[in-house]
Amino acid sequence: MLAVRRYAVRHPRMFSGIYRALEAMLRAAGPLARAIGRERLEKPFAGVERTVKSFLFDCRMCGSCALATTGMACPMNCPKQLRNGPCGGVRPDGGCEVHPEMQCVWVEAWHGGQRMAEGALPRAINAPVEHDRAGTSTWLRIAEGTHRLPDVASAAPVRPAGSQLGEALDRGTFVVTAELSPPDSADPTDVHARLAPFRGYVDAVNVTDGSGANCHMSSLGVSVLLLRAGCEPVMQISCRDRNRIAIQGDILGAAALGVRNLLCLSGDHVSNGDHPGAKHVGDLDAVTLLAAARIMRDESRFLSGRRLTTPPRLFLGAADNPSAPLPESRVARLARKIEAGAQFLQTQYCFDLDRLERYMAMVRDAGLAGRARILVGVGPIASAKTARWLRARVPGVHIPDAVVERLERAAHPREEGKRICIELIRRIREVPGVAGVHVMAPKQDHLVPEIVAESGVLGGREPNFGRREEALA
Repeated sequence: MLAVRRYAVRHPRMFSGIYRALEAMLRAAGPLARAIGRERLEKPFAGVERTVKSFLFDCRMCGSCALATTGMACPMNCPKQLRNGPCGGVRPDGGCEVHPEMQCVWVEAWHGGQRMAEGALPRAINAPVEHDRAGTSTWLRIAEGTHRLPDVASAAPVRPAGSQLGEALDRGTFVVTAELSPPDSADPTDVHARLAPFRGYVDAVNVTDGSGANCHMSSLGVSVLLLRAGCEPVMQISCRDRNRIAIQGDILGAAALGVRNLLCLSGDHVSNGDHPGAKHVGDLDAVTLLAAARIMRDESRFLSGRRLTTPPRLFLGAADNPSAPLPESRVARLARKIEAGAQFLQTQYCFDLDRLERYMAMVRDAGLAGRARILVGVGPIASAKTARWLRARVPGVHIPDAVVERLERAAHPREEGKRICIELIRRIREVPGVAGVHVMAPKQDHLVPEIVAESGVLGGREPNFGRREEALA
């Protein structure tokens, strides 16, 4: 089965031609199919379709077939069920984040797209799966003329968000954001303690949403606590744990409580975390989540079409990974995220400046640098052992050997890790198209003030969050 699937992806032009010819035949048979009726035809159609497509494409019969837009690689074979991939966890050899022995489905799709007549995957957003169609025949709907997936792209004018972060980026300010990991606690003072080092040094603070698929206090709860403390949060929201109903409800609730910045993520797979037996939901992915949030904001409606009386005010963001393999596919997915509604991007750790500069050149060549603001991820590494662990255990993190060796030789590795971070920030600021840095220092939050101050990244200005005098008090 796997061998046949790979053969189909290696020869997508032939199979897509056959598929289109079949679609034409089905449409021609439409009047007859409608005359006989769905009730009589569904079972035999679904049976034949399942047999043929399972053999050729390892099809899962989702009922929302997207083979024509995914290089003849079925996206339902992705463990995260991404309809708009690849995710940021693709391994250096193109292996899947969840099953390293398996080639990433979306890497296969990218190669398949290049071999199709169009020469590339289309940049249109793939709509989420309609789960009420699972197990039913797409071919029969094609014959009936009813095979239409929802259009999740929005052409409505962008409504203002009232975000201080967004306003700073619009002014051309080189911004600094940091990341706060919610505690395993119901005590708000634990959140305040983690927030304290950032006051006077950052413009906004990201609140992670079950980072690493581990359970912590909710990102919404922590975001509200940050607002009460005078800090503008960037609330992360992951597709891993909620379906589209819960996600849209959380977006409305967050906006009602004053959250203005939303970072849309597909999320780490549950197998990576402390509840590996939990169900990975994945009803939406980062791209369709962005589209849903934009539709709510700019068209005042849910994905179902039902109207909102008051739309949320949101500055929409997403993640990016310049260090992941197949940079061309990363740029294509970045374009898809921007098309879906992303106004800013925060990247995974970037320790390889040469790789970042090449990636940003591709972003600029694609005309994307001016359409969304890119904040590059940085952070201190405590030791060479930590660097090796990150490189081996966190898919999507690339740390050059030179950085590991430098930490290995250092008499004081923690201080050396801080120096490396400061040097990176200074160099990153000079890369055209970069609009800021995103500092991630888990369990080393106390170093953020030193890193920001010694790098000179603020250029003497007062950041959005608090005053330094208050941080030192």
